[in-house]
Amino acid sequence: YWRYSVNEHGTQDIPAMLDKIHAIKTSELRHQHPEHDVDTSDQPYKLSAICHSLGGAVMLMYLITRRLENLPHRLSRLILLSPAGFHEECTVALTVLSYLLRLLAPVLAPLVPGFYIPTRFFRMLFNKLARDFHNYPAVGGLVQTLLSYVVGGDSSNWVGVIGQPHYNMNDMPGVSYYVAVHLAQMKHSRKFIMYDFGNANANMKAYGTALPLDLGSHYDLIDVPVDLVAGCKDKVIPASMVRKHYKLMKNSGVDVSYNEFKYAHVDFLFSHSEELLAYVMSRLLRVEPPLSVSQSKAMRLGRTGKRRSSNRKSSDFPSEVKEVDLVPTE
Repeated sequence: YWRYSVNEHGTQDIPAMLDKIHAIKTSELRHQHPEHDVDTSDQPYKLSAICHSLGGAVMLMYLITRRLENLPHRLSRLILLSPAGFHEECTVALTVLSYLLRLLAPVLAPLVPGFYIPTRFFRMLFNKLARDFHNYPAVGGLVQTLLSYVVGGDSSNWVGVIGQPHYNMNDMPGVSYYVAVHLAQMKHSRKFIMYDFGNANANMKAYGTALPLDLGSHYDLIDVPVDLVAGCKDKVIPASMVRKHYKLMKNSGVDVSYNEFKYAHVDFLFSHSEELLAYVMSRLLRVEPPLSVSQSKAMRLGRTGKRRSSNRKSSDFPSEVKEVDLVPTE
């Protein structure tokens, strides 16, 4: 079960999710708009992806491998918040950890194939500790400080992370050892690569080359707009590593933008800042809906009144949003 790396996330998990979304969406549109042929080659809906950290690397891997296989990726826009992929600049603690992961992989991988908390009893203890961190601020503050030092001073709300509802006694997130090894390979190769199987024959079977596929060198295949966002306080994936994505994409002719916020790594998920939300929405609103569907929506709104548009002034939106034709879509 644990024998997977970032490769499987990008080439199996994401395709399965998006294929299911496509099947559901086309089925819905077929019933809602019987006058339109949703089975044509033109995709009858728009789909944007907002990704954070490892999710950003996974989505880039998915898009590029689908283009290499001449398969539809169904995406209209990518918004990547502090995406993984390039890691040569990171903290001392993470650098030491990456060396240990690669060095001990032959021994530890068979013994500890995944990082997770086994059994319901130990997950209950962990969940009780997480609650205590929140109920006793002094203890939570101490743990927060220790965790911040482990990741090189990143000021993210690490105690808040382990207090999320999906960390409970019945179920709890885990990650494969090979995902960690894969990230360590990216760091030491200084490239955004797919998993290196360790010998030329295995790589040749998987990629057709003796070396693992360099995704960064295939950024010219990206055919949708990409918005990159970095955190000035991020010590896990520094802003310089996000700028490396940006420079490679820009040199490859990708329609890419770059922005920075004064966030640490996990702040993108927990801050709920209006500034970040407004920026993300302004980028999403740049995706124009399919003409046939949007026209029918506009006609329906014309019959029921303009309640949505009359309650808010144009000045309430960021300046970037004012230029967009705000046509509601599902």
